[in-house]
Amino acid sequence: MEEKILIFGHKNPDTDSICSAMVKQRLNRRMGYTKCHAGRLGNLNKETKYVLNYLNLEEPELIEKVEEGQEVILVDHNEFNQSAEGIEKAKIIGVIDHHRIANFETSEPLYYTARPYGCTCTILYKEYKQRDLEINKEEAILMASAIISDTLLLKSPTTTEHDKRALEELGKIANINITEYGLEMLKAGTDLDDFSAKELINLDAKSLNKENIKYVIAQVNTVSIEDVLKRQKELEHAIEEEIKEKGLDLFVLAITDILNSNSEILVLGKKSEIVETAFNVKLENNRAFLEGVVSRKKQLLPNIDKNI
Repeated sequence: MEEKILIFGHKNPDTDSICSAMVKQRLNRRMGYTKCHAGRLGNLNKETKYVLNYLNLEEPELIEKVEEGQEVILVDHNEFNQSAEGIEKAKIIGVIDHHRIANFETSEPLYYTARPYGCTCTILYKEYKQRDLEINKEEAILMASAIISDTLLLKSPTTTEHDKRALEELGKIANINITEYGLEMLKAGTDLDDFSAKELINLDAKSLNKENIKYVIAQVNTVSIEDVLKRQKELEHAIEEEIKEKGLDLFVLAITDILNSNSEILVLGKKSEIVETAFNVKLENNRAFLEGVVSRKKQLLPNIDKNI
C-alpha cells in the first residue's frame, strides 16, 4: 500500500483550510511529490461546499486521526490543539500558515513557511510564482475563494497588499468577476437555518489555552445579526453544554455581519470579564456590539489574549 503524505488544515475547517490543502496537494504533485493527499478534519461549511460545487470537485478525505510516524503537512494552522488527533506523534515535514506560532514542537527539522498575510492561499500563490509554475483556472479559483473568505472580500483588517495583488491576478487567470463571485460565495456561507445550535457554535471555532485558562473563540458570518440572535437562548444552551463538556473558562461567539463589517459577541463562562476589559464594553444579556470588528485573528484573539 502506498505511503501517503497527508496535507490538512485545522479542525472545523473553513474555506482557506480546505482550499489550501487541495492547492498544496496540486502544487506538490506538480513538483513530483505524488504521495501527497489532501484531507480535512471535519465537515465542510456551506461556503466551502459552494466553492467545490462550483468547480465540480469532490471533498478531500476525512481524517479521523493520524498514526505515529505518519508524514503530514499542516496548512492554515500550527497549534496542536487545533490539529488532528495523534498529531504529537506524527512526523510533521512541513507547515504553511499565516497565524501566530504557539503550542508547536517537532523532534526533527522541517520546512516551515509563515507569513503575516490575510490568507494561507496567498502564501501558496507566491510559491507558484517563485517556482515559475503556471496556475490553471481550477487552482486560481481555489486560491481566490480562500482569499475572499479569509479577508471578507478584502474588507477585513487582516488584508495585506499581498492578498490584494494575488486576488487581482487570480481573478484574471480564472476569468471571473471577483466581486460577483465573492458575494455569492460569502452569502452561501451565511445560510445557517438548517444547523443545530451545537453545529452553529462549532462551525468555525478555535480552542485556545493561556495561563491555564481554556477558552474558545467561535465565529459565524451572516447578513443579519438579528436573525442569528433570534436563537440566542438555544445558542446559550449549546455553549453552556460545550463549557461543561470541555471544562472551558470562557466561550466567545462572534456573529459577524459581512456586509456592514461589524460583530455582535455572545459571551459565556466564568471569565467573561476578560472580554469586557479587552473591548471596554459591558456585557448586557451576555452580549456586546463591536463596531468594525470582523477578524478573529487580528482583533478578537489579540485583545482577549493580552487581557488574560
